[in-house]
Amino acid sequence: MKSTTRGTLAAVLLAAAAGAAATTPAAAAETVPVPVPLGGAETALGMELPEVGGELPLPMPGAPDGPRYVEGRLVPDRAIPQLPVGAALPGLGLRTPLPRVLGDEFDHAGLDAPASDVRALGPGATLDLPLTPPDPANFGLPAPKLPAAGLVTPALQAVPGAGLGLAEGL
Repeated sequence: MKSTTRGTLAAVLLAAAAGAAATTPAAAAETVPVPVPLGGAETALGMELPEVGGELPLPMPGAPDGPRYVEGRLVPDRAIPQLPVGAALPGLGLRTPLPRVLGDEFDHAGLDAPASDVRALGPGATLDLPLTPPDPANFGLPAPKLPAAGLVTPALQAVPGAGLGLAEGL
């Protein structure tokens, strides 16, 4: 093969790959579909098997909620901010044939549990120094006080759902 032919073929393949990457970027998807191939087992066993597929989530970190300055404190309210993470619960799709009692056709039972959004907020921390802000009544000097430390609890929110049904055909 000539070098010009190889160069043209490489340019066409690169353009096709760039076009495919531009239309379906992997980073923009929230879930990745995962089919379970059972075609070989159907052929080997000579029967219809269930169709199984799933969806795996891609966790996406968000922007942390910054520190909050509070009057009367030397250290901000949220010294270690909470980090939000958005993802999805894994999804599942299942269709299995059900033989009819009085015929050769198949009905099917289906279970559909789509991926559902999950919002999580990581733990955070609050701290306070053992000194008060400068006090003009005390000649501008801070007064001692008890130090304070606390944890901000993490939060998790999700609304999963599923559907089960029977229908004709496969």
